[in-house]
Amino acid sequence: MSKIRAVVVDPSVPSRLALSEVEAPTPAPNEALVRVAAISLNRGEVRRSTSAEAGWRPGWDLAGIVETAAVDGSGPPQGARVVGLLGSGAWAELVSVPTNALAELPESVSFAQAATLPVAGLTAYHALLKGGSLLSRPVLVTGASGGVGNFAIQLARLSGAQVVAHIRQPSYEKLVREAGAQLVVIGEDLSEASKHGPYHLIVESVGGKILGSALSLLAPYGVTVLFGVSGGSEVTFDAGRFFGTGAASLYGLRLFDELKVESAAIGLKRLADLVAAEQLRPHIDLEASWTQIADIAQQLLDRRFPGKAVLQVANE
Repeated sequence: MSKIRAVVVDPSVPSRLALSEVEAPTPAPNEALVRVAAISLNRGEVRRSTSAEAGWRPGWDLAGIVETAAVDGSGPPQGARVVGLLGSGAWAELVSVPTNALAELPESVSFAQAATLPVAGLTAYHALLKGGSLLSRPVLVTGASGGVGNFAIQLARLSGAQVVAHIRQPSYEKLVREAGAQLVVIGEDLSEASKHGPYHLIVESVGGKILGSALSLLAPYGVTVLFGVSGGSEVTFDAGRFFGTGAASLYGLRLFDELKVESAAIGLKRLADLVAAEQLRPHIDLEASWTQIADIAQQLLDRRFPGKAVLQVANE
């Protein structure tokens, strides 16, 4: 096969995303060739698509079947059901994936469930690792209705934490409570959340005034893990209160940097096993064919749904 279909940036169409024929991948010795069954969308890659050059291929999350195992003998065998992560280009019929970014799936885990795990699941997983032991400790999750927030709530509860979820829209309260939040605070600021602190760990993705407030809600030796700034990147905070807390810290988390220390394969295997054990439940708001990529991507940017969007890849 010399040509496959993939999602590419096409500035000539209103959405800038379209299916197109591209060259089939040629895997390196440490890469498996994976026939993709499902993909998941994240705001980061979709946002970049709005300004990327023509021909750029977005896509981080994928799940499918190993068509050709890595020739160096590493990774899952031919025929294995897998979940994987790429830096770009995952939205295609056939992809080459480094084996350190692949994990074999338990039979009970669907491709749709698996496709939600790479970016959202691993981001939540690595954010919680920064808190160390969470047993009986208070944890605040801001932006809790999003894909990462939902996973963070569930994983924090599994770790024995006392979880407080912050959301800005009352309509999402049921969603975050179902994920496992014991307390839910609603509003444009963290004034209500302050009543339940101080916090050992704050998983933060809003930025702006929310981050400024979060830094004042930490317990001694507590950490705020920041992985997004959906509410603004400029922050004002009470520096005196922050350093006066004692050993409090702010950690900037970028997933692909974390994966230089611990391979994606490790975290993906742990997350997939939790899904198989029915201890972790991916929240999928929307499932559709990948032929609808343009429409679904726009819905994601417009925040028309809080959870994950999964697209089925039709290999013909």
